[in-house]
Amino acid sequence: MRDLVLYGNHESGHSYKVRLFLTLAGVPHRYVWVDVDVPRAVRPEEFRRVSQFGEVPVLVADGQPQAQSNAILLRLARETGKFGPPPGSSWEQLTTWLFWEANRIGFSMANLRYYRRGFDTAPSGAMTWVESRALADMDRLQQELSVRPFLAGDAPSIVDLSASAYVFLAPEAGVDAARALFPGGRASTPSWRAEAHPIPLGDGRGDGKILAPPGPPPHVEGRRRKRT
Repeated sequence: MRDLVLYGNHESGHSYKVRLFLTLAGVPHRYVWVDVDVPRAVRPEEFRRVSQFGEVPVLVADGQPQAQSNAILLRLARETGKFGPPPGSSWEQLTTWLFWEANRIGFSMANLRYYRRGFDTAPSGAMTWVESRALADMDRLQQELSVRPFLAGDAPSIVDLSASAYVFLAPEAGVDAARALFPGGRASTPSWRAEAHPIPLGDGRGDGKILAPPGPPPHVEGRRRKRT
């Protein structure tokens, strides 16, 4: 990969996953911030041309675009040799976990955060349902991490980077991620969540900064926001 361009947004946990990989793996890239508050049809032509679904993130490698955060992580891991299967694991196991993340955390925590931050009003009963899924997902992670250091084995992989994005943002969804994930003995040791984020935090807009949504900015109060 000689020329990498990542299109993302600082509010997107899915964008965060990919930026986290590129930063931890030391992969040079250019970051292009995309305003997702505007309708997809009026987003920059440069972005619309490479974004299959009109969403962030999109990674363009040597002119070839790849959409969907977990698909991007798989591609990056295979092509860079970084954060692949730990010893005793396999690409099939990583793929299984990535599908789980997309169906569970990437759905439940993302939607719970979306509604809790007031970007839209949840349909009747939806908040309770989404929150129950999110808490069940935290319980599942806690079970897995109680028997091994990382989700796929003894070393971090793209599975951990993928799952950690919305766990990192759990407080914005009203979920105490640290308590949910580490209620027992591991609370006294460096947590999986901390180990997955040994990077500087910023607003995600500049090439030298990493996504760290600081909370609802003042200008979004009462403003309808589109999920990406």
